Amino acid sequence: MKRKFEAVEEDSFDNQGVAWWRGRLLGKGGCGSVYLASLKPESSNAFYPPHMAVKSAEFSLSRSLRKEKEVFDHLRDCPYILECYGEEITVNNKGQMVYNLLLEYASGETLFDLIRRSGDRGLPESDVKRYIRSIPKGIDYIHSHEYVHCDLKPENVLLVRSGSGDFVPKIGDFGLAKKVQKKKRRTFDSSIAGTILYMAPETLADHIQESPSDIWALGCIVYEMFTGKPLWGLNLAESTEELRERIADRFELPEIPCGISKDRKDFLKGCLVKNHKLRFTIKKLLNHRFVSGIDDKKSTSLLGYNCFRMKLLCPLTILESFYKFLALYTLLCKIIRY
Repeated sequence: MKRKFEAVEEDSFDNQGVAWWRGRLLGKGGCGSVYLASLKPESSNAFYPPHMAVKSAEFSLSRSLRKEKEVFDHLRDCPYILECYGEEITVNNKGQMVYNLLLEYASGETLFDLIRRSGDRGLPESDVKRYIRSIPKGIDYIHSHEYVHCDLKPENVLLVRSGSGDFVPKIGDFGLAKKVQKKKRRTFDSSIAGTILYMAPETLADHIQESPSDIWALGCIVYEMFTGKPLWGLNLAESTEELRERIADRFELPEIPCGISKDRKDFLKGCLVKNHKLRFTIKKLLNHRFVSGIDDKKSTSLLGYNCFRMKLLCPLTILESFYKFLALYTLLCKIIRY
């Protein structure tokens, strides 16, 4: 199964927002392009940071981004989830309307970048321990708000620099997130989404994407952190269908390396149970010996600066309304000129 490493190319989103300048292109995905944005000097305030990541798409193609904004609105005030500062509509140099999602900038790139730089050795024990509590706490917050992420993977765990200079892992990219079905009787859902290397057996076999599916993906991420390799490998000659059969039908789960401690093995095995009903819950994982042995004060001390900033962001909805009004006014002026 080939994992894509696409070259980043420039595109036509060279416009600016009311309060920010669009900078260099950081990356491109299926839902849009991500840019580094800088706050305009005259717009400096306590609500927007000096730098942001702006995810943009033509408005006609921005349904996924607008859905992501709705999910972010329900997941505010969690130090383990990427912050969203609002949305804005601009006009590009072709006169097209562009939807922009304003997000926290992850200067440390992603967990995937960190793992890739480690080669086949995996991450140092200190890094794994630092991240292993933050990521499950973010998942717990998502599940407590009745959402399933549906696309947890190292690329969607972003490393944000804290006030102390350390990097804090935060979960991002909620474009594929789903609301938990409350019906007692499950209905067949043909619209499964995500990345097959991190999809659970029940998702591939029966199109079930619920909270246990995120737990499976967490196990895949932790395995990759330990070993430096994806759980199912990177067989370039293997087709998507062959990989699906290996995960969902034959369930050829690779052996956990011998060098991993007993507690870490038990944590992984609890995540990677084929029967989703028997898989560990997120609460059980947070109380697991491997995680509970981590000093919570040390892990949360990295978040002090962001926790302080969140107090300043309480009036964010007022600010969003103000900037939306300015953006709409600017947009109308530009449309009239065109």
